[in-house]
Amino acid sequence: MADKGKAQEKFIEDAITRYRISKFLETELDRAGYSRVDIQRTPMVTRIAVEVTNPGRVIGKRGKSIQDLTDAIHNRFKIENPQISVVEATNENLHPRLVAKKICRFIEMGKKIRAILHAGLRDIMRSGALGAEIVASGKIAAKGGRSKTFRVMGGYIPKAGEPARQVAVAHVTAYPKSGAIGVLVRIVLPGTVFPDKVLGTKVEISKVIAAADDITSSTPNEVIQKVVPVPMKKRRPMQRRR
Repeated sequence: MADKGKAQEKFIEDAITRYRISKFLETELDRAGYSRVDIQRTPMVTRIAVEVTNPGRVIGKRGKSIQDLTDAIHNRFKIENPQISVVEATNENLHPRLVAKKICRFIEMGKKIRAILHAGLRDIMRSGALGAEIVASGKIAAKGGRSKTFRVMGGYIPKAGEPARQVAVAHVTAYPKSGAIGVLVRIVLPGTVFPDKVLGTKVEISKVIAAADDITSSTPNEVIQKVVPVPMKKRRPMQRRR
Protein backbone atom coordinates (compact mmCIF):
# COMPACT_ATOMS: atom_id res chain seq x y z
CA MET A 1 0.00 0.00 0.00
CA ALA A 2 2.87 2.35 0.77
CA ASP A 3 4.42 1.78 -2.67
CA LYS A 4 1.05 2.44 -4.29
CA GLY A 5 0.67 5.71 -2.39
CA LYS A 6 4.17 6.84 -3.42
CA ALA A 7 3.41 6.04 -7.05
CA GLN A 8 0.24 8.13 -6.90
CA GLU A 9 2.10 11.05 -5.33
CA LYS A 10 4.79 10.82 -8.01
CA PHE A 11 2.14 10.80 -10.75
CA ILE A 12 0.45 13.88 -9.28
CA GLU A 13 3.76 15.73 -8.87
CA ASP A 14 4.70 15.04 -12.49
CA ALA A 15 1.34 16.39 -13.71
CA ILE A 16 1.73 19.55 -11.62
CA THR A 17 5.29 20.05 -12.86
CA ARG A 18 4.17 19.69 -16.48
CA TYR A 19 1.45 22.28 -15.92
CA ARG A 20 3.87 24.74 -14.30
CA ILE A 21 6.40 24.32 -17.09
CA SER A 22 3.74 24.92 -19.74
CA LYS A 23 2.56 28.09 -17.97
CA PHE A 24 6.15 29.28 -17.58
CA LEU A 25 6.89 28.77 -21.27
CA GLU A 26 3.57 30.39 -22.21
CA THR A 27 4.65 33.57 -20.41
CA GLU A 28 8.28 33.57 -21.49
CA LEU A 29 7.64 32.77 -25.19
CA ASP A 30 4.49 34.83 -25.71
CA ARG A 31 6.25 37.26 -28.09
CA ALA A 32 7.66 34.33 -30.08
CA GLY A 33 4.13 33.12 -30.91
CA TYR A 34 3.92 30.29 -28.39
CA SER A 35 1.38 27.64 -29.40
CA ARG A 36 1.89 24.50 -27.29
CA VAL A 37 4.47 22.28 -25.62
CA ASP A 38 5.00 18.53 -25.45
CA ILE A 39 6.94 17.18 -22.45
CA GLN A 40 8.32 13.62 -22.39
CA ARG A 41 10.24 12.42 -19.34
CA THR A 42 12.71 9.53 -19.67
CA PRO A 43 15.18 8.07 -17.15
CA MET A 44 18.03 9.95 -18.84
CA VAL A 45 16.62 13.27 -20.15
CA THR A 46 13.45 15.35 -20.23
CA ARG A 47 12.52 16.29 -23.79
CA ILE A 48 10.57 19.54 -24.15
CA ALA A 49 9.24 20.26 -27.66
CA VAL A 50 8.00 23.85 -27.99
CA GLU A 51 5.90 24.91 -30.96
CA VAL A 52 6.11 28.61 -31.88
CA THR A 53 5.62 30.80 -34.93
CA ASN A 54 9.03 32.48 -34.61
CA PRO A 55 11.71 29.88 -33.75
CA GLY A 56 14.57 32.34 -34.23
CA ARG A 57 13.37 34.41 -31.30
CA VAL A 58 13.47 31.35 -29.04
CA ILE A 59 16.90 30.15 -30.16
CA GLY A 60 18.52 33.57 -30.11
CA LYS A 61 21.95 34.59 -31.34
CA ARG A 62 24.31 31.59 -31.23
CA GLY A 63 21.73 29.72 -29.17
CA LYS A 64 22.02 32.00 -26.14
CA SER A 65 18.26 32.45 -25.58
CA ILE A 66 17.46 28.75 -25.66
CA GLN A 67 20.38 28.00 -23.33
CA ASP A 68 19.14 30.61 -20.84
CA LEU A 69 15.66 29.08 -21.07
CA THR A 70 17.08 25.59 -20.43
CA ASP A 71 18.99 26.82 -17.37
CA ALA A 72 15.87 28.57 -16.05
CA ILE A 73 13.80 25.37 -16.31
CA HIS A 74 16.59 23.35 -14.66
CA ASN A 75 16.98 25.76 -11.72
CA ARG A 76 13.32 26.65 -11.22
CA PHE A 77 11.67 23.21 -11.57
CA LYS A 78 14.61 21.02 -10.49
CA ILE A 79 14.57 18.99 -13.71
CA GLU A 80 17.77 17.14 -14.51
CA ASN A 81 19.16 17.41 -18.04
CA PRO A 82 16.25 19.17 -19.86
CA GLN A 83 16.53 19.30 -23.65
CA ILE A 84 14.44 21.90 -25.49
CA SER A 85 13.64 21.52 -29.19
CA VAL A 86 11.86 24.24 -31.16
CA VAL A 87 9.26 23.44 -33.83
CA GLU A 88 7.77 26.04 -36.15
CA ALA A 89 3.96 26.32 -36.22
CA THR A 90 3.09 26.36 -39.92
CA ASN A 91 -0.68 26.91 -40.11
CA GLU A 92 -1.73 29.35 -37.37
CA ASN A 93 -5.44 28.71 -38.01
CA LEU A 94 -5.10 25.15 -36.65
CA HIS A 95 -3.54 26.16 -33.34
CA PRO A 96 -6.19 27.08 -30.74
CA ARG A 97 -3.97 29.39 -28.71
CA LEU A 98 -2.78 31.34 -31.74
CA VAL A 99 -6.38 31.73 -32.94
CA ALA A 100 -7.49 32.86 -29.48
CA LYS A 101 -4.62 35.36 -29.23
CA LYS A 102 -5.52 36.82 -32.62
CA ILE A 103 -9.17 37.16 -31.62
CA CYS A 104 -8.20 38.85 -28.34
CA ARG A 105 -5.98 41.27 -30.20
CA PHE A 106 -8.84 42.34 -32.48
CA ILE A 107 -11.22 42.60 -29.51
CA GLU A 108 -8.81 44.96 -27.77
CA MET A 109 -8.61 47.01 -30.98
CA GLY A 110 -12.37 47.62 -30.74
CA LYS A 111 -13.66 45.50 -33.61
CA LYS A 112 -17.13 43.92 -33.46
CA ILE A 113 -16.99 40.63 -31.58
CA ARG A 114 -19.61 38.80 -33.63
CA ALA A 115 -17.74 39.58 -36.87
CA ILE A 116 -14.44 38.50 -35.28
CA LEU A 117 -15.85 35.12 -34.23
CA HIS A 118 -17.44 34.46 -37.63
CA ALA A 119 -14.23 35.30 -39.49
CA GLY A 120 -12.14 33.23 -37.08
CA LEU A 121 -14.37 30.16 -37.49
CA ARG A 122 -14.33 30.56 -41.26
CA ASP A 123 -10.51 30.62 -41.37
CA ILE A 124 -10.31 27.53 -39.14
CA MET A 125 -12.73 25.48 -41.23
CA ARG A 126 -11.10 26.55 -44.52
CA SER A 127 -7.77 25.28 -43.16
CA GLY A 128 -9.17 21.74 -43.07
CA ALA A 129 -10.43 21.37 -39.49
CA LEU A 130 -13.11 18.75 -38.92
CA GLY A 131 -14.86 20.90 -36.34
CA ALA A 132 -14.35 24.09 -34.37
CA GLU A 133 -16.02 26.15 -31.67
CA ILE A 134 -15.25 29.69 -30.49
CA VAL A 135 -16.82 31.13 -27.33
CA ALA A 136 -16.40 34.71 -26.10
CA SER A 137 -17.84 35.63 -22.70
CA GLY A 138 -17.49 38.65 -20.47
CA LYS A 139 -18.08 42.40 -20.64
CA ILE A 140 -19.06 42.37 -24.31
CA ALA A 141 -21.82 45.00 -24.29
CA ALA A 142 -20.24 48.03 -22.61
CA LYS A 143 -18.48 49.13 -19.48
CA GLY A 144 -20.71 48.49 -16.49
CA GLY A 145 -23.09 46.24 -18.48
CA ARG A 146 -23.96 42.63 -17.84
CA SER A 147 -21.78 39.78 -19.01
CA LYS A 148 -22.76 38.12 -22.27
CA THR A 149 -21.70 35.04 -24.18
CA PHE A 150 -21.30 34.65 -27.95
CA ARG A 151 -20.76 31.19 -29.43
CA VAL A 152 -20.10 30.04 -32.99
CA MET A 153 -19.35 26.48 -34.08
CA GLY A 154 -19.15 24.30 -37.14
CA GLY A 155 -18.47 20.67 -37.96
CA TYR A 156 -18.25 17.98 -35.27
CA ILE A 157 -17.14 18.85 -31.72
CA PRO A 158 -17.39 16.13 -29.01
CA LYS A 159 -18.04 17.60 -25.57
CA ALA A 160 -17.82 14.57 -23.26
CA GLY A 161 -16.24 11.16 -22.94
CA GLU A 162 -12.97 9.87 -24.35
CA PRO A 163 -13.43 11.52 -27.81
CA ALA A 164 -13.33 14.97 -26.14
CA ARG A 165 -9.67 14.34 -25.22
CA GLN A 166 -8.75 14.49 -28.90
CA VAL A 167 -9.96 18.10 -29.24
CA ALA A 168 -7.30 20.82 -29.06
CA VAL A 169 -8.39 23.51 -26.57
CA ALA A 170 -7.02 26.92 -25.54
CA HIS A 171 -8.34 29.78 -23.42
CA VAL A 172 -7.01 33.35 -23.57
CA THR A 173 -8.33 36.53 -21.94
CA ALA A 174 -8.65 39.91 -23.65
CA TYR A 175 -8.64 43.18 -21.70
CA PRO A 176 -10.50 45.92 -23.58
CA LYS A 177 -11.70 49.11 -21.88
CA SER A 178 -15.12 47.62 -21.08
CA GLY A 179 -13.66 44.74 -19.01
CA ALA A 180 -12.17 41.26 -19.29
CA ILE A 181 -13.44 38.97 -22.07
CA GLY A 182 -12.48 35.30 -22.13
CA VAL A 183 -12.01 33.56 -25.48
CA LEU A 184 -12.25 29.76 -25.65
CA VAL A 185 -11.25 27.96 -28.85
CA ARG A 186 -11.80 24.25 -29.58
CA ILE A 187 -10.49 22.67 -32.79
CA VAL A 188 -10.74 19.12 -34.14
CA LEU A 189 -7.56 18.82 -36.19
CA PRO A 190 -7.51 17.24 -39.66
CA GLY A 191 -6.98 13.48 -39.59
CA THR A 192 -8.54 12.97 -36.16
CA VAL A 193 -10.28 9.57 -35.94
CA PHE A 194 -13.21 9.06 -33.57
CA PRO A 195 -14.34 5.53 -32.69
CA ASP A 196 -18.03 6.48 -32.61
CA LYS A 197 -18.31 8.66 -35.73
CA VAL A 198 -17.15 8.59 -39.35
CA LEU A 199 -16.36 12.08 -40.65
CA GLY A 200 -16.20 13.10 -44.27
CA THR A 201 -13.21 14.73 -45.91
CA LYS A 202 -14.99 18.08 -46.39
CA VAL A 203 -17.07 19.83 -43.76
CA GLU A 204 -19.75 22.24 -44.91
CA ILE A 205 -20.09 25.55 -43.09
CA SER A 206 -23.10 27.85 -42.99
CA LYS A 207 -23.53 30.68 -45.47
CA VAL A 208 -23.27 33.28 -42.68
CA ILE A 209 -19.83 32.01 -41.67
CA ALA A 210 -18.65 31.62 -45.26
CA ALA A 211 -19.68 35.20 -46.09
CA ALA A 212 -18.01 36.73 -43.02
CA ASP A 213 -16.00 39.88 -43.59
CA ASP A 214 -12.25 39.91 -43.13
CA ILE A 215 -11.48 41.08 -39.60
CA THR A 216 -8.20 42.64 -40.69
CA SER A 217 -10.02 45.29 -42.71
CA SER A 218 -11.14 48.50 -41.09
CA THR A 219 -14.73 48.96 -40.09
CA PRO A 220 -16.66 52.25 -40.16
CA ASN A 221 -16.37 52.53 -36.36
CA GLU A 222 -12.58 52.39 -36.54
CA VAL A 223 -12.01 54.83 -39.37
CA ILE A 224 -11.12 58.22 -37.97
CA GLN A 225 -12.85 60.81 -40.06
CA LYS A 226 -11.18 64.15 -40.33
CA VAL A 227 -13.62 66.92 -39.59
CA VAL A 228 -12.87 70.07 -41.55
CA PRO A 229 -13.81 73.11 -39.46
CA VAL A 230 -16.25 75.45 -41.14
CA PRO A 231 -14.95 79.03 -41.10
CA MET A 232 -17.23 81.40 -39.22
CA LYS A 233 -18.57 84.40 -41.03
CA LYS A 234 -17.38 87.74 -39.83
CA ARG A 235 -20.13 89.84 -38.44
CA ARG A 236 -20.43 93.44 -39.51
CA PRO A 237 -20.24 95.97 -36.74
CA MET A 238 -23.65 97.25 -35.72
CA GLN A 239 -24.40 100.82 -36.71
CA ARG A 240 -26.08 103.10 -34.24
CA ARG A 241 -29.32 104.63 -35.35
CA ARG A 242 -29.50 108.40 -35.23
